[in-house]
Amino acid sequence: MTDRQSVPSWLAEAVLYQIYPQSFADSNGDGIGDLPGITAHLDHLAELGITAVWLSPCFASEFGDAGYDVADYLSIAPRYGSNADLAALVAAADERGIRVLLDLVPGHTSHRHPWFQQSAQDPADDRYIWSDRITAPVHEWIPNQGRRGGFYRANFYPIQPALNFGYARPDPAEPWRSSVDDPGPRANREALRQIMAHWFELGVAGFRVDMAASLVKDDPGQLETAKLWGEMRSWLDKHYPDRVLIAEWGDPARSVPAGLHSDFFLHFNGRGLRSLWDNGTGSQGSWAHGEPCYFDAAGAGSTAEFLTAWQQADAAIDGRGLVALPTANHDFSRLVCGPRTREQAACAFAFLLSWPTLPVIYYGDEIGMRFVPGLPEKEGSQFGTEARQGSRTPMQWDASVNAGFSTADPGVLYLPLDPDPARPDVAAQRADPDSLLNQVRRLIRLRRDTPELGTGAEVTVLGSGYPFAYVRGGTHLVVVNPRREPAELAVPSVSDAVPLLVEGVEVAAGRVRAAGFSYGIFRV
Repeated sequence: MTDRQSVPSWLAEAVLYQIYPQSFADSNGDGIGDLPGITAHLDHLAELGITAVWLSPCFASEFGDAGYDVADYLSIAPRYGSNADLAALVAAADERGIRVLLDLVPGHTSHRHPWFQQSAQDPADDRYIWSDRITAPVHEWIPNQGRRGGFYRANFYPIQPALNFGYARPDPAEPWRSSVDDPGPRANREALRQIMAHWFELGVAGFRVDMAASLVKDDPGQLETAKLWGEMRSWLDKHYPDRVLIAEWGDPARSVPAGLHSDFFLHFNGRGLRSLWDNGTGSQGSWAHGEPCYFDAAGAGSTAEFLTAWQQADAAIDGRGLVALPTANHDFSRLVCGPRTREQAACAFAFLLSWPTLPVIYYGDEIGMRFVPGLPEKEGSQFGTEARQGSRTPMQWDASVNAGFSTADPGVLYLPLDPDPARPDVAAQRADPDSLLNQVRRLIRLRRDTPELGTGAEVTVLGSGYPFAYVRGGTHLVVVNPRREPAELAVPSVSDAVPLLVEGVEVAAGRVRAAGFSYGIFRV
């Protein structure tokens, strides 16, 4: 555990928005989203109330894994624009009170990265993990075509050789197991600092850290990996105290005490997130087992697993960081998935934006874009049994078929084949005061104007079934009923309730009555 301050105030108050660059906004008609396209749509984010955006990888890459195979950490991929375009995006976002975070991929590079090209030729280079023989599990060891021969260890796809941050348990019988303090691991840690400093100097506010738990190999409990991030946090606090690192670790109880400012509840680690949203009809990886979720029309789910995970993480963090809760992401099913409709999704946003979490909205979820099953694989989107492409379709800015994306090369992106005939789009929902987009705007505005709904105020659960009811900061009652059937709850401690933002909920005489698919926020 590191000795440090809590998170910067801007992060504690943030509403974060994830942008998948290739699918968000195409400014030049080549069928691929880009940085100028994002810049052109910043007003949408500002009107929504977003205060920080995280861009999925936008560095130079061959895009064998959608940019998570980085060939140059210091250059923007030409398909997205240039470093100057990023600087322009950061400046334009800053004018609107929005910070920009990038995606840092620290565990591996592309096999086309110059570091790997050098290491593949030089037997003395230990920036990557090398063996002179195939070692179980075989699929992780890839034959080297370079002069040094042998095999390199890969993360995920063969084109992603693992950077060497050492092994927690070296073994003389396995000489590829470097110590964490050998030259290669030390060089890689220094490289991470150089990469982050480069973008910090250009105005970037922080990084979402891809697979942050995976750096040190054979690391029981991730103890050595935690030390690594503690070292990075100490460097950050000294040189860039207002910048942040948000982990893709999936275990906030472990990662935040280690030194990260925040970590997500994620689909691949426990059921803290899946027990809320996963209705079994989306991307469906090996982690999916068909259990009911709470935000489902049938009302067969429970908040128990989420609350247990939350309480454990909150106790371990002890006020020094944040649990991030996403609506979805580029790997996991969207909120509107299978039978869940946009109308039902409003309940999920009411919870997300009134719970003491760092809320993370995946692009398009604010208008109820649907997870689209059955799409073809593109740029590594089909990962084993996980059909991630269904969450990566183009942002629906208007009602046109491709919403501003060129059809000149229809193989570049997935067609937005939303099976809903009333396809959601920003233009139509902006004009409809009752749309999901405008409901989310009102919820974000209420959170911004009401500190008791933010991350700093206490939460007291009054009812954990249907409806889910809790009090924030001792002064605000939140009620959420995401099932089809009405629900009631006795709240004898609530004597008076002034409605602030209500859809289908009544509070009277110490009792809550909630219609199906309803939510309400009251001052008490």
